[in-house]
Amino acid sequence: MVNQNNGVEVLRLHRLSGESSLKAFADVSFAGVFIVKGIRVVEGKNGLFVGMPARKGKDDKWHDTAYPLTKEFREVLNEVVLGAYEEEK
Repeated sequence: MVNQNNGVEVLRLHRLSGESSLKAFADVSFAGVFIVKGIRVVEGKNGLFVGMPARKGKDDKWHDTAYPLTKEFREVLNEVVLGAYEEEK
């Protein structure tokens, strides 16, 4: 994929069809040395947002398995993933 910023690159984006709030899955590379699979593009009540991979815990709640540590990096990740999603339209 073309959309890249600060070493963050969407390698693959799989759009989903239908009326579900889940719109796409993305595989994202970080600095060309680390990949996170299963990043989600979700339609929320305030528009599109990026959801991180998660798994269900023993408490029946969902917990992210990977996530940005800073607000600034979350903004970069959102920009890159949502930009790739918009490009694919």
